[in-house]
Amino acid sequence: MGNGAPTPAVFAQFQAVIQQYNASGERFRIDSHCQSACTMFLSIRNVCIAPGATLLFHAGGSMQKGIISPARTQEMLSTYNAALRQYVTDNHFMDTFAFHPISGSEIIRRFGYPACR
Repeated sequence: MGNGAPTPAVFAQFQAVIQQYNASGERFRIDSHCQSACTMFLSIRNVCIAPGATLLFHAGGSMQKGIISPARTQEMLSTYNAALRQYVTDNHFMDTFAFHPISGSEIIRRFGYPACR
């Protein structure tokens, strides 16, 4: 499915995909491995999650340089619904570059995202 955004230009490409799908209303499926900036696709209005997917969360910034960006982290957090945002914040998922997985089935059940049919 997708990995992260190692540069601001790649991050902007993820944002462009979100805008494109929100404008078209087309269904967007998260159905496999989705880490880093890929998790921002949760903000697509017609997103669905496959129960077998795995989403991995961590702080935003430059992993290559080891620099966490509070602004980039906030941009990522703003794309999650309130329940997921609270969970990843309370559990410090967004404080480091360590990957924290959440299964698609948990994203659906616990945080209210729609399941793919």
